[in-house]
Amino acid sequence: MRGKFPKLLVKSMKRRNHNKCTDESNIDQENSWKNGDFLRKRIDFPIPSENSLSAGAIIGIVIAVLFTVLLVLSIFWWKGCLRPKDTLEQDLKGLGQHTGIFTLRQIRAATNNFDPANKIGEGGFGPVYKGRLSDGTIIAVKQLSSKSKQGNREFVNEIGMISALQHPHLVKLYGCCIEGNQLLLIYEYMENNSLARALFSQEKYQLKLNNDIHHYNDGTAHYSLKLDWTTRHKICIGIAKGLAYLHEESRLKIVHRDIKATNVLLDKNLNQKISDFGLAKLDEEDNTHISTRIAGTYGYMAPEYDMRGYLTDKADVYSFGVVLLEIVSGRSNTSVKPKEDSFYLLDWVTYYNNFTSIIWYLKITYV
Repeated sequence: MRGKFPKLLVKSMKRRNHNKCTDESNIDQENSWKNGDFLRKRIDFPIPSENSLSAGAIIGIVIAVLFTVLLVLSIFWWKGCLRPKDTLEQDLKGLGQHTGIFTLRQIRAATNNFDPANKIGEGGFGPVYKGRLSDGTIIAVKQLSSKSKQGNREFVNEIGMISALQHPHLVKLYGCCIEGNQLLLIYEYMENNSLARALFSQEKYQLKLNNDIHHYNDGTAHYSLKLDWTTRHKICIGIAKGLAYLHEESRLKIVHRDIKATNVLLDKNLNQKISDFGLAKLDEEDNTHISTRIAGTYGYMAPEYDMRGYLTDKADVYSFGVVLLEIVSGRSNTSVKPKEDSFYLLDWVTYYNNFTSIIWYLKITYV
């Protein structure tokens, strides 16, 4: 295509460059327009290299990166690393209608700032302290240990479960406290401590019923527990009633998983109550299931649960049978001697081999 460019278009180009009319480049440009050579000039555009990415590839990479980031954040959230710090506190406030909420100041005042002199035992969560509230109520405070195997979720589960259970043969939960790194459960106080101490300990206790008074050289009077057959029978019946409630009568079917003499507490009237539901297992779906986490005490666990994780309420019945042997025989389930293996009560029963021999042994022991 040849010919002269319209004069109007040429004049327009001159006006656009009126500030540089003396520039040689403008003169060349004018000549090129006049001769029509401008259209024949090669216009060079950058040619995409082989290594450059298409728009679709870039979008795909961005989506993949975003998906990976969201996946990582989801994992951290699931593990609790990114959850709000007040989530546990909000959960506990939701339990307030069933459970009392105590302040840390109240508990510190009640236990004299967790004075070691007020420590009365060690539970599944950590140390247990005796305390007195401002209204005079005696309490037992279970303090969650930072080294405890039980986590915050289990702590909330225990509170929710215990608060829903009310029975004469279960230790009553008054409430809880959560402030900062303090996670506390507040129970009713059991004056005569645990059945294990009553049966096996050589210590003297300040008991108020069925006791013998002993006067010592220091002028103080101490009391030692006397567990006659009537009292032992009452304790056995109490444990059975408590387990029946957990297994059959409560709204939820609950397997305790750690029935033993140290988890059976005695009040001032020697009434028995089951404690420590930190190892309890809710079994809402089936009558039986395989437990992925074995919890309990060796020597008290049923063989099918200990070896295969097969958990039913019969596991508690087995443990209850071991406790019955302890109550009847007056012997601790576990006896460890220097340079010897542990010797359990079931081994002792197997050694005597028949019921008559066991009755003969009991007559020698108690008659």
